[in-house]
Amino acid sequence: MFRNSKQRVSGLLTRNTQFFTLWCFVASFGAYFSMYAFRKPFNAALFLDGESSFLTSKAFFIIAQVLGYMCSKFIGVKVISELKPNQRVRLILLLILIAEFALFFFAIAPLSFKFIFLFLNGLPLGMVWGVVFSFLEGRRVTEFIASGLCISAIVSSGFLKSFGRYFIEEIGVLDFWMPFLIGLIFVPVFLFFVWMLWVIPKPNSDDIRLKKKRVPMTKLDRSNFLNRYKFGLLLLIASYAMLSVFRDFRDNFSVEIWSQINEKASLSIFLETESIVGIIVVLLMGLFVFFKNNTAGLKATFLIIAFGFATLIVSTLLFQRSIISGYEWIISSGVGLYMSYVPFQVVIYEKLIAWLNERGNAGFLMYLSDSTGYFFAVAILTGTEFLKWEVDWLNFIINAAYFTGIIGVIQLLLSFIYFMNKEEISNQTIKESYEKHNA
Repeated sequence: MFRNSKQRVSGLLTRNTQFFTLWCFVASFGAYFSMYAFRKPFNAALFLDGESSFLTSKAFFIIAQVLGYMCSKFIGVKVISELKPNQRVRLILLLILIAEFALFFFAIAPLSFKFIFLFLNGLPLGMVWGVVFSFLEGRRVTEFIASGLCISAIVSSGFLKSFGRYFIEEIGVLDFWMPFLIGLIFVPVFLFFVWMLWVIPKPNSDDIRLKKKRVPMTKLDRSNFLNRYKFGLLLLIASYAMLSVFRDFRDNFSVEIWSQINEKASLSIFLETESIVGIIVVLLMGLFVFFKNNTAGLKATFLIIAFGFATLIVSTLLFQRSIISGYEWIISSGVGLYMSYVPFQVVIYEKLIAWLNERGNAGFLMYLSDSTGYFFAVAILTGTEFLKWEVDWLNFIINAAYFTGIIGVIQLLLSFIYFMNKEEISNQTIKESYEKHNA
C-alpha cells in the first residue's frame, strides 16, 4: 500500500513543477518543525528546583543538550556525507525515537542525573537536518524548498516556547515532564512529514545538468575537497560559526532577554516576533529561484549574507540609541541574523558545490560548519558557568551582535575574493590548455 501511494504521488510530483515545489517546501518545513518539538520546549521551562546545584541548573541542562547536539554535528560530518538514499528514512526515525525516549528518562530520573538524558536527547537530533536536506539537495529549486528547513527553525522556536509555557502555566504540567509530553504529541506529526519526504522523486536530468549529481563522499573525497579550497572554506565556516553561536544564545536565553526588555510580555511574544521574522526571510529566499546561473547565484548569495550582517549591526545600534523599541529590535535583528544564517544553511554551499563542479554533497560542508559553531557555543556557555560570571544576557546579545556583524562582513569579503580568484585561475588554466591543444 505504501509503495503504491509513493508511486502515485511521485508521478504527480514529477509532472507538476509547482506542486513539486510546494510539496517539498511543506515537507521540509514540517519535518524540521516537528524535530524541534523534541528539542526546544525544554528551553521554555525555568527548572527553579535545580538552582541550588550547578549540575541541576537550567544553564547546565542547556550545556548538556547543546553538547550532545554538538557531538551529533561532528558525527554527522561522516554519517551525513556518506548517507545513501535507501538509508534515509530508517535513520531519521531512529534518531527521533532515541530523542523521545531520552526525554522520558529525563522526566523520571533523579535530579542529579537528568543532565545525562538531555545530552542523549541532543545526540541524535543534530543529524536530522542533514537527513532532511539529503532529500532536497541537487535540484533546480533546492534554495527555495530547503529554506523550509530554516524557516521552521525560526518559527518553531517561538511557537514551542509559547506552547511549553502554556503547558506549564495553564495546564499545570511539571517542568520536567513538559518536554516529553510535547514530543509525544508531535510523534504522529513527524511521521506524516517523513512520509512526505519519502515520496519525493529523485533529481531528474535537468536538475543534474544544472546542479551536478550529488553523491556520498568518502574520507578521501572529503580530505581532497578541503585541501583544494581550505582558505576560502575556513573563512566561510568561521562566519557561519559566529552566526550559529549568536543564534543559539539568542534562542536559548530568549526568555531571559525578553524579561529585561519587557517583563510583562505575553506568552505569545516568542511566536509573534519569530513568525514575522520567518515570513520576511522566506520572501527573501524566494528571490533565489530567479538565479539559474550558478555564478550569478553565488555572487547574489554573498551579497545577501553581507546585507544580513549589516542589518544586524544597524538595528542593534538603533536600539541602543532608543530610536527603535525592544520589540522592533528583536524583529529587525532577527531578520538580519536569519538573512545571513538561512542562505548559509541552504544556499551558499549548495551553489558552491555546483559552481565548483565538484563531486560530493552540501551536507558535508554544512556539518563541518555546524559542528564548529556548536563547539564554540558550548565552550562559551560552559566558560560563563564554570567561571561563575554573572551574565547580563541582554547586554551579551547586544555585544555579540556587533562582533558577529563586523567580523562576519570582513570574513565574507575575504572569502568572496578568494573564490572569485579561484574562478579566474581556473578559467585561465582552461584557456591555456585550449590554446596549447590548438597550437
